[in-house]
Amino acid sequence: MINESQMQNDGLPPYLTGLNESQMDAVQTTDGPVLVLAGAGTGKTRVLTTRLAHILATGKAFPGQVLAVTFTNKAAQEMKERVAGILNEPSVERWWLGTFHAIAVRMLRAHAEKVGLGTDFAIIDTDDQLRLVKQLLKENNLDDKKWPPKSVLGVIQRWKDRGQTPDHVSANEAKEFAGGRIHKIYQSYQQRMKELNACDFGDLLLHTLVIFQTYPDVLADYHRRFHYILVDEYQDTNVAQYLWLRLLAQGHQNVCCVGDDDQSIYGWRGAEVGNILRFEKDFPGAKVVRLERNYRSTGRILAAASSVISHNEGRLGKTLWTDDDDGEMIRVRGLWDGEAEARFVGEETESLQRKGQSLDQIAVLVRTGAMTREFEERFLTLGIPYRVIGGARFYERLEIRDALAYLRLVNSADDSLAFERVINTPKRGLGPAAVSVVHQLARQIETSLFKAAQEIVETDELRPAARKSMAGFVAQVERWQGLKNDIPHPELADLILEESGYLEFWQNDKSVEAKGRVENLRELVNALGEFESLPDFLEHVSLVMDTNSQQNQDMVSIMTLHGAKGLEFETVFLPGWEEGLFPNQRAMDEQGLKGLEEERRLAYVGLTRARERAIISFAANRRMHGSWASAIPSRFVDELPHEHIERESDRGIYSAPLEPSYGGFGSGRGWQDNDRVSPGMQRARSYSSGESQLVRQAAQKVSESKSGFGRGERVFHQKFGYGLITSVEGERLTISFDKAGSKKVLSNFVVPAEQAGM
Repeated sequence: MINESQMQNDGLPPYLTGLNESQMDAVQTTDGPVLVLAGAGTGKTRVLTTRLAHILATGKAFPGQVLAVTFTNKAAQEMKERVAGILNEPSVERWWLGTFHAIAVRMLRAHAEKVGLGTDFAIIDTDDQLRLVKQLLKENNLDDKKWPPKSVLGVIQRWKDRGQTPDHVSANEAKEFAGGRIHKIYQSYQQRMKELNACDFGDLLLHTLVIFQTYPDVLADYHRRFHYILVDEYQDTNVAQYLWLRLLAQGHQNVCCVGDDDQSIYGWRGAEVGNILRFEKDFPGAKVVRLERNYRSTGRILAAASSVISHNEGRLGKTLWTDDDDGEMIRVRGLWDGEAEARFVGEETESLQRKGQSLDQIAVLVRTGAMTREFEERFLTLGIPYRVIGGARFYERLEIRDALAYLRLVNSADDSLAFERVINTPKRGLGPAAVSVVHQLARQIETSLFKAAQEIVETDELRPAARKSMAGFVAQVERWQGLKNDIPHPELADLILEESGYLEFWQNDKSVEAKGRVENLRELVNALGEFESLPDFLEHVSLVMDTNSQQNQDMVSIMTLHGAKGLEFETVFLPGWEEGLFPNQRAMDEQGLKGLEEERRLAYVGLTRARERAIISFAANRRMHGSWASAIPSRFVDELPHEHIERESDRGIYSAPLEPSYGGFGSGRGWQDNDRVSPGMQRARSYSSGESQLVRQAAQKVSESKSGFGRGERVFHQKFGYGLITSVEGERLTISFDKAGSKKVLSNFVVPAEQAGM
């Protein structure tokens, strides 16, 4: 608690100084349900951390009476460090502060027997999940080529994200997948997990939900325990997380959820923006506090972001503002093709670097991962250092997975998936036939594969050579298990890697990456030293989703818009703002208005990553799936406020103001014509000498920039050929081409059919 000597002259404790009025309101309104709508860059993390510290410092609750839930381990660690600093606490490790999964696994271990598990259950990763699903497909005589294990697992995980056990999946939901047998596979999957004494990530919340719903006394105990609940990134919760929180919040009702409905961009992985939108209905009388003062971006950037997001219907509404200057105009650049766009970004990056801009403060944010290639190649050509955020993580690497499987098997003899992974890695002459015999026995006597192997080496079921090899492996594992409590776990891991022959296997490997794999294995042993025990380390690995980059070089960051959430840069490039690419056509086709609104939230997230300048670009032509396609600017370009943007384009693309189609695209200032003609543009203009006249006619049409076309009119396009206009929307035409099918194009790129033959 804060004593009087720590108070400031105004009577406030030091941790409250510097908060603005809305932030102070969010921190001090401690009782009852509170929703904090925290816009991008408005100090969300500070508010959440200070609120937790305030509850503890004022004696409203002890640390063990507060549940604080974050979405990432990084956020949880940051909150722990900040609160510990405010309260001068030496440690907050045993507090109920962590990710959904970290807290759920802690609860589940305390009540595991209620769902048929042992308290030492293993948490398996995606690789082991896929292996299990593949086995079940085989048992059900299903072709894993027709029904890929990854797709089957995706269906199961979606059910778990919605809080549905096999008993709660309807026949209608299950009948259209895996020949109608997906429900049986889900049931078998869950049963097999219990036999393995294992859980996957979805089970951690699902099992605790079942416990809360089935055992009211357990839920009541948590109601008595938690006087306050704080939740970060509430807009990203899925149904299971939502139900879990609702049940826990029924106790004291002192629940504070912090989030931004305008930044809900993870619908594709189960997040439900509706959870935050209906907070006031779920908690009648709830107070809503809006954090709208932005401390990150310039006024023009905030105006642009607010203008775009205002077109969404499914939002609670807020407007970001700043006391800082308006800053630079938002640049919107039209280019001939994707190559020209990459060249433009490269040149602008070089220019910024010459002016003293740090490359670490420059980011290129793309809609899809496939878009990075051209920017990577351009940066390589220019010698600009860059990093692609989102590569393989340490614990996902092949050699690390194998080593972890050895450690898991030593930690728990019931971990059959780990046994199966390492039994012949490195090769010991124990192929599928020998493993199949072990599987058969394990099923017959209802035990784990390792225990079945212990039995089978005492019989003649295996060939002599295989039996000898199996017996040697079993003896090794038994020895390691015997040493588990006698020697430090890093030393045990080192011993396992040596005696198993796995380290030697990579040391003898002649491939280019072998040396790096050996170094990774050494680093794994180092990592174990940071944990008190082997079980603690294995649980940490199961829960950790991020790894920190150790690279210190100044680099441009390239990443998807989804990966950029939570980050900020001085300069942000936003390429590919074209209809069909962004907003993504597939998202709109599959989700309709819901998909479009999530795409628009992505645009909002992208813009609000920029502190000083945002540069948007789009291409008139882009190579997609091996062929060229014409493109039109994204509707999000139309939604930018014209008084805050500066338009320019390559010569001959958008050289005059366009008619507004979605709301403001062509109003105000027109497009400034750039005299430079890119090589990509020259190539696109020169399809063949026989078409030169058509190209000149199309170019003349561009310069006139007047539609004059009507529905039902036959036209010619230099790439797609002849077609019939089916709809007209300002300068945007939808044309059914004779050979290329239906396309959306600008009127500038077509000529009347009768002129094509001139």
